[in-house]
Amino acid sequence: MLPFTAMAKSIVVLGDSISAGYGIEVQRGWVALLQKKLTDQHSPYVISNESISGDTSAGGLARLDQILTRHKPDILLLELGANDGMRGLSPQEMKRNLTEIVRRSEKIGAKVMLLAMRIPPNYGKRYIEMFYEIYPQLSAELKIPYVPFILEDVALKPELMQADGLHPNALAQPIIAEKIWPHLQTLLK
Repeated sequence: MLPFTAMAKSIVVLGDSISAGYGIEVQRGWVALLQKKLTDQHSPYVISNESISGDTSAGGLARLDQILTRHKPDILLLELGANDGMRGLSPQEMKRNLTEIVRRSEKIGAKVMLLAMRIPPNYGKRYIEMFYEIYPQLSAELKIPYVPFILEDVALKPELMQADGLHPNALAQPIIAEKIWPHLQTLLK
């Protein structure tokens, strides 16, 4: 048996296709790249990817209790909402779902970090802004960290996107991992 200090700690990624590695080999996705960084640093953290392509904040909330029971995460990386926005769902409903995910996760002792997403410009400026503002609002209201738009340095570069223009390709994954990594490191301390 390992000494208590060497026991594995759990990180869960609860997300959609961006975290599930849609269209690429899973081991080349940003989640796997973060796990490699942790392993290379001999960190006790093990990442479980509970992301499902197409998932919404309501879907994540519906699956949450089972995920929390199974993994008992020390940290939850929450990357949901883009599909809510792309389906034209209410930003306030998304906010309520994300808030409940955070509250339930914190109740079992997990630290939560939001990974912010944006939706394509064809949804109209007002809706896009209402949607995106949910992330900094939740961060402030719930006193949790968030990573601004995780595809910031990727989304407008065709060479880093798949043919659908929505999903990052394998070349983009290290860029996404590097954007998240410094924020994750602060939670690991």
